[in-house]
Amino acid sequence: MSSSSTSKETLERIHAGLEAARSVLNRFTPGAIEAEYKVGHDPVTEADRAVDDILRKTLLRPGEGWLSEETVDDFTRLDKQRVWVVDPLDGTREFVQGIPEFCVSIAMVENGIPVAGGICNPATDELILGSRDTSVTYNGKPSQPSQRKDLHGALVLASRSEVKRGEWKQFESAEFNIRPMGSVAYKLGLVAAGRADLTFTLVPKNEWDVAAGAALVESAGGWTLKLDHSPLRCNQKNPLISGLLAGSPFLRKPLLELLERHSQTISAEKQL
Repeated sequence: MSSSSTSKETLERIHAGLEAARSVLNRFTPGAIEAEYKVGHDPVTEADRAVDDILRKTLLRPGEGWLSEETVDDFTRLDKQRVWVVDPLDGTREFVQGIPEFCVSIAMVENGIPVAGGICNPATDELILGSRDTSVTYNGKPSQPSQRKDLHGALVLASRSEVKRGEWKQFESAEFNIRPMGSVAYKLGLVAAGRADLTFTLVPKNEWDVAAGAALVESAGGWTLKLDHSPLRCNQKNPLISGLLAGSPFLRKPLLELLERHSQTISAEKQL
């Protein structure tokens, strides 16, 4: 089977998984659902577990690996070339609060590289789907990242939690516009679809948070980098990464230069 036909079949499975997940989520009412709290105070709900179950049934085939936030990791995935990396409900905190900034996130990772992804926000009825062989669609129509050339006036999607904790105070005087939002996967999907210019997270994330979004951004023609500026590699034994930067094609250099200046300023202030 050619790589393009493999991509087509993979995308069809991702689409089917997202639609199945959407049907499951329709049984729950955002803002009116009980949440338990895991270690680290992250919420989890019956909806997270129900979506995880339907995704596993819809996506997984013999010979493929599985990494999900809601499935106990058994490490058999490390021997597989093709691995599904999923977050059944990214933005559970927003889901529990009834804020329409949550999504189902599905990525196919081949030999460590996120090659296809899909993100569905059922609250806003947005579906972003794509692969490195097929580019990206937003609600079924071809889309591309923003073509903005500089940071002035750019829309940067920030983590709602990071903004609340004051971690974005250092950027308050920056020339770009900051919009706090839940779900890192959703933010990455919006960048891939050209609905925002940049997004970055300043704290560690797990592969399931970012794999699908990174696949979409890269497939659309944008870029992603970890905080140390190295490329994202998935299906690692420890799925935790330092954080992720992502954006439209022309804003990579300006953003990296800005972050370097802020890093130097913070280092200098610590030495005083």
